[in-house]
Amino acid sequence: MMAAELSPVRKSILPQGGDSWETIAQRELPDTAQSGAVAMLQSWNLHVFMRAAGGVGRIRGDNPILPSDVIFVEPPRA
Repeated sequence: MMAAELSPVRKSILPQGGDSWETIAQRELPDTAQSGAVAMLQSWNLHVFMRAAGGVGRIRGDNPILPSDVIFVEPPRA
């Protein structure tokens, strides 16, 4: 396949240890108000945001973002 035939790739990151929606928003979307940036990130990453917390001994409200999660930092392309 020639390079001209490749589709653009949606920008994504792998979280750093201890990242939360707020820290990712601050780092990746610094020009957007934090509450709006967090809401956008969560809507672009429903595969992480809507994941069941689950697990024995997990504290309610514990950070659901894992270092192995792929986090999209831009909306889906049309």
